[in-house]
Amino acid sequence: MIIESLVFAVGFASSLLSMPAVMRFMRSRGIVGVDMHKLDRPSIPEMGGVAVLIGLTASTLTAAALMPERANILLGFLFSALIAGIIGAIDDLKPLSARVKPLLTLLSGVPILLMGAYNPRGPVFPIIGQTRMRLVYPIVIIIALAVTSNAVNMLDPFNGTMSGSCTVITISMLISSLILGRWEGLILSLCLLGPLIVLYLFNRYPARVFSGDVGSLAIGAALGAIAIIGRLEAAAVIAFAPQIMNAFYGLSTIGRLYERREVPRPVILRSDGRLEATSDPKAPITLARIILAYGPMHEREAARTIIILSVISGILSVFTAYLMKVTT
Repeated sequence: MIIESLVFAVGFASSLLSMPAVMRFMRSRGIVGVDMHKLDRPSIPEMGGVAVLIGLTASTLTAAALMPERANILLGFLFSALIAGIIGAIDDLKPLSARVKPLLTLLSGVPILLMGAYNPRGPVFPIIGQTRMRLVYPIVIIIALAVTSNAVNMLDPFNGTMSGSCTVITISMLISSLILGRWEGLILSLCLLGPLIVLYLFNRYPARVFSGDVGSLAIGAALGAIAIIGRLEAAAVIAFAPQIMNAFYGLSTIGRLYERREVPRPVILRSDGRLEATSDPKAPITLARIILAYGPMHEREAARTIIILSVISGILSVFTAYLMKVTT
């Protein structure tokens, strides 16, 4: 476990050391966002996801240097995350349309195909076992990474929810990899986990930095890549349940792809500092709005609720991995 521990430590340390510099740079350039769920509306540095990419690059290259025979797998994973991160950075600096961004994120799956970093036969499911999707699986990979990157991007309503829920997903993928003996899933989860923990520490309530699309798209693509490369597709679908529900409800109520700036906010801030679900019928139904439909909450409570849902999904995903082990 020496290599695995080193990979985690490098990713964590690189992100921890670079995050303050990224925050200062973004603030000095006026790249800030207003925290809409605070009464004083503070300005928070954006694009903290850059530090995640720095840490992810450092951890993945460290793993590739220590294990050159696995370099194609590791580089395929890294390039997938970097492509999604670049698309996110472009969107942060010059917003893309609701149709262009998802189309561009299709590119994030290409490195996995070019590097041959996947099992061409297709995913493995509990009870069913190994599927045979040799012809269509490359297309599935391209679509899957676009879905995971955009689903993660859509579930970022409160301080710490995206970073916290994705940390939970990564841990569940790591445990699932241990259960199934999937080295690829284990090492890739460790590459991502360190930078994600750092982001959560800075992004949790009250947030000192926002991830930006550079972070959320890259993290979503990285998680999708872990699922594909580590052959953890079935467990990943369960772990992603909150993100999938949120995306489904939002898209079904609006009836099309949309950007948050194009629609009324589903959550509004009360004069007492608590949040409540909007009554505007034009606002999308989201997971955050559903949670707040039961009554007003402080942002910390609402964020904790979403993370708890992610923990439940993560536990179920680990159980799914166990079923895969005993039934296939």
